[in-house]
Amino acid sequence: MTRWPVVIQPPAAAEIEAAYVWIAESNPAAAATWLFGLRAAIQGLSKLPERCPLAPENSAFKEEIRELIYGKRSGRYRIFFTIRATTVHVLHVRHGARDQLKPGSEE
Repeated sequence: MTRWPVVIQPPAAAEIEAAYVWIAESNPAAAATWLFGLRAAIQGLSKLPERCPLAPENSAFKEEIRELIYGKRSGRYRIFFTIRATTVHVLHVRHGARDQLKPGSEE
């Protein structure tokens, strides 16, 4: 099976760090578990990234945007990524309760 390299872009890395810090404020052990699981889910994109559906926001972007959902219920996070050539690029990691991603709204 072909494995695709996975690159976490700086905005996604910053969002992961911010989420980790937020979770750790109330429960450090849960934050560590969350981070470990999130990293595993992201690395799982190295196998068949096309298995993930197009994000609902996909039509608003010039390149194909897919999403992987990580977590349960109120703790769900949306991992936005694109595939460029043979590399998976993780663009954003956002809490599921946030508004949809829009072009130009990426901070």
